[in-house]
Amino acid sequence: MNTKTDDHVDQPDAPRSATRSAARLSAVQALYQMDMTGIDANDVISEFEQHRLDDIAKSIGAPDADTAMFEDIVRGVVREQQAIDPVLDAHLAEGWRLARVDSILRAILRSAAFEIALRDDIPAKVVINEYVDIAHAFFGPEEPKVVNGILDHLARSRRPQEFERQSDE
Repeated sequence: MNTKTDDHVDQPDAPRSATRSAARLSAVQALYQMDMTGIDANDVISEFEQHRLDDIAKSIGAPDADTAMFEDIVRGVVREQQAIDPVLDAHLAEGWRLARVDSILRAILRSAAFEIALRDDIPAKVVINEYVDIAHAFFGPEEPKVVNGILDHLARSRRPQEFERQSDE
């Protein structure tokens, strides 16, 4: 997985971006596990913190995962899912519903939608790039394009000021 994230690799706080990348990837995997097994958020968070976060971080070359961010994404998606899902449904192609989307893709979209909607401390373009990278880790070329398109539309509707500012420069 490409770890192009909040900060470029050559900047001093690059490890922070890598730990956030690991947190995002872990959150997607935890949400997928919850979707497939029905496991409770507290149980999956505990399992990941005890057994999986370090391995996932190492798999992408990160020193560790940002545990607080991992928990925030998992708990936030669970807490906000009833608000997130209809928004994602509205951004899917006509005739498609989120329930029909692959479980991993659904976890990617929900995690990203949560960050775009409720983590305005992280630029929308960073969120989009991170989750497109995660989609590349699990899918061929088509699904990452779908993720990019959906998240771009969502971000532009939720945070238009971020895109206006950049077009004025």
